[in-house]
Amino acid sequence: MAVGTAELKALQDSLLNTSGAAALHDRFRALFTLKSLKSDDAVTIISKGFQDRSALLKHELAYCLGQMKRTSALPVLESVLRNEDEDPMVRHEAAEAMGAISSTSSIPILKEYLADRNRSVRETCEIALAKIEWDNSEEGKKHLVEKQSTDALPSYTSIDPAPPSSKLLSGTPRPEDIDNATIHTLKCTLLDAGLPLFERYRAMFALRNVGTPAAVDALAAGFSDDSALFKHEVAFVFGQLLSPHAVPALLKVLQDTSESDMVRHEAAEALGGIATPEVLEYLKEWMTREDAPTVVRESCQVAIDMWEYENSDQFQYANGLEIVKSTAEPTTAA
Repeated sequence: MAVGTAELKALQDSLLNTSGAAALHDRFRALFTLKSLKSDDAVTIISKGFQDRSALLKHELAYCLGQMKRTSALPVLESVLRNEDEDPMVRHEAAEAMGAISSTSSIPILKEYLADRNRSVRETCEIALAKIEWDNSEEGKKHLVEKQSTDALPSYTSIDPAPPSSKLLSGTPRPEDIDNATIHTLKCTLLDAGLPLFERYRAMFALRNVGTPAAVDALAAGFSDDSALFKHEVAFVFGQLLSPHAVPALLKVLQDTSESDMVRHEAAEALGGIATPEVLEYLKEWMTREDAPTVVRESCQVAIDMWEYENSDQFQYANGLEIVKSTAEPTTAA
């Protein structure tokens, strides 16, 4: 997608809220529009957003930089990871983004922060290092070649923290790969706290690719883990899977005031994406509750916008260019 200087400036103004009047959900739409450009100019604009107060927005900035997979984003991501005054949710996402970009130049800093004082940051660095290693393995290189040589559209276009287990890496799963025995084996791997997180994540994304109600139930069992990072990834996977079968588990997480903010925020956004009728009242409640953490309230605001999009006839969510054009055009009285 080619955009001009004026359009880039308008997207930047929306993302950075230079007017002071941009709604958070519109800033998210501008961000995802910039992400879709996959250019160094977009990286530069997104990188300016890390001065914002919103941990939710900054965490999403880091996620988008990782998904763009441009090495020009590595300096700002490294800076975010090194900033120990930054919210751990943002720092973890910066480390995960480095894993998504998968440059071997990131290995030293990821190893350095394996000893970080925050558990989610430590665990993310562990997983990111394992992903870079896998990407450079024989299986990883072979998988990349296969992806690049096929015209078939993948079910999921995201760069995930870990690839699905080998038999469910790509393509339509075979019947024997989605039977109850396979789901049970993947669930056992998912819940085995004695295994490396990277292997458990591979089982998680394999269950996502299976996608049946039984696979959803297996994934939901992961909410009993003691790692906030692990549980937030389960919620993220539900947001990809968009299965209404996951709604009860996600609502339980959203309403659990003893749960980590990072997990609850991801549950809210997943509910917004699934967008079944019954979730809206819960999102509205937690967007306005004074006792709700800021990141949960903000996530519910964004999730309501996602819910409205999913229940509308809008062509695409990342419509930041349309939004900035419409706000720039004068309004004619009826």
